[in-house]
Amino acid sequence: MGWLIGRAAAMADPQKARVKVLEKLQGLSELDDPESAVVPILIDAILLVESYRAVRHEITFLPELRESVDALLRDLSAIEKSDAVVAR
Repeated sequence: MGWLIGRAAAMADPQKARVKVLEKLQGLSELDDPESAVVPILIDAILLVESYRAVRHEITFLPELRESVDALLRDLSAIEKSDAVVAR
């Protein structure tokens, strides 16, 4: 994996590292079933965030992951509430 982003590079310039990852993820559209690759990662990310919520020792990039996961969960909750109102 020649595109691997090392910890030092990610820590030195997180935005540049995110751009590099996003560029790599552009290839997801070429997979036969991109959802089957992404959904397990999202599940693991959510479980990781929940496992480390409110611990004393902060893990690198966990706050950013927590923000992303929380935003995703808020959006999903809003969709569920909207669907429930429409179903009534």
